[in-house]
Amino acid sequence: MDSSHPSQQQAETRLVTSGRDTKAQKGFVNPPVFHGSTVLYPTAEDLHAHRGEFTYGRHGTPTTRAFQDTLMALEGPQCAGVGIVPSGLSAISTTLLSVLKAGDHILVVDNVYRPSRNFCNGMLARLGIETTYFDPLIGAGIEKLFKPNTRAVLVEAPGSQSFEMPDIRAIAEVAHAKGALVIDDNTWATPLYHRSLDQGVDISMQAATKYIGGHSDIMFGTISANAKAWPQISEGIRLLGVCAGPDDVFLALRGLRTLSVRLAQHHRSGLDMARWLAARPEVSRVLHPALETDPGHAIWKRDFTGASGLFSIVLKPAPQKAVDTMLNTLKLFGMGFSWGGFESLAIPFDCDAYRTATKWAPGGPTLRLHIGLESTDDLKADLDRGFAALKAAI
Repeated sequence: MDSSHPSQQQAETRLVTSGRDTKAQKGFVNPPVFHGSTVLYPTAEDLHAHRGEFTYGRHGTPTTRAFQDTLMALEGPQCAGVGIVPSGLSAISTTLLSVLKAGDHILVVDNVYRPSRNFCNGMLARLGIETTYFDPLIGAGIEKLFKPNTRAVLVEAPGSQSFEMPDIRAIAEVAHAKGALVIDDNTWATPLYHRSLDQGVDISMQAATKYIGGHSDIMFGTISANAKAWPQISEGIRLLGVCAGPDDVFLALRGLRTLSVRLAQHHRSGLDMARWLAARPEVSRVLHPALETDPGHAIWKRDFTGASGLFSIVLKPAPQKAVDTMLNTLKLFGMGFSWGGFESLAIPFDCDAYRTATKWAPGGPTLRLHIGLESTDDLKADLDRGFAALKAAI
């Protein structure tokens, strides 16, 4: 194998080397941050023809190109293009508006990110686009839900609260036979651990706010697409006028450079904490597909090469006041939305009110945990104090 050729290099190497042109950057390792809107043309003829490497700030700069080239290298050979948008939700809304039109029908997994559901039930419904939600475990059985006007299937593997693992390969095979696109929210694993475009997905989205940014300091979204879907995504981004600010692009690129080492630590620490929690008397179940006991483990092992630091636990029955006391006792686990940064987080959740195709009845209070980069010994000690407070409050 010729490791000097980018296509033959490991993902860790591509993350470091892709999208870099030190000669163009006057010898500096990183590209500069281009703050710009207007691009000047040297001649009237160039202006008329819109001829130039860059034409307008909204359409891209050398900074955005460096990011796009790096993410494309990570996504793999099926990736025909990467779109950059200002948030993860913007990645979802831009994608759906790009591939759907009035009168269309979309199938959406029932464990989808709640703002995705809100967008489907709100904006898409107002535009005359119908949504049907399906059981994450439906697999090839999704065929019975297709209609003549079904244009796309949206999956999330795993769901970012309840962590069911859909069989994307089986779903994609049916969808493509029906002429529909497959869209994947790949935020949990990133393309470093889940190359979904290689597994039948046409469009892979991420809230790059999370693991790509990695430091809880940007809002950012990405849309990666194969050759079949990229023209629609590219046109949608252009028509909607979405773009991300130059400083966020630069921070996202910086985050990409260290993604492999950070995500490896999240993987190790997350599994360590999940196994420790599974043995706790206060916990009835851990929802983490990389655990051998998890119902989605076989699919995770087949399709993924790693796991992130996000998972959930089901506590044994306890009043909400006791759970709140536990959360208020924690010092290292912050309470806040989002995840993917260097810090650990804990939030309570209950999906029952917004599930429609499945019933959410876990049998006890549920907490979603993000395991950050702190020492797991310290995190265990923090949770141990929290569990003591929980028991004392019951």
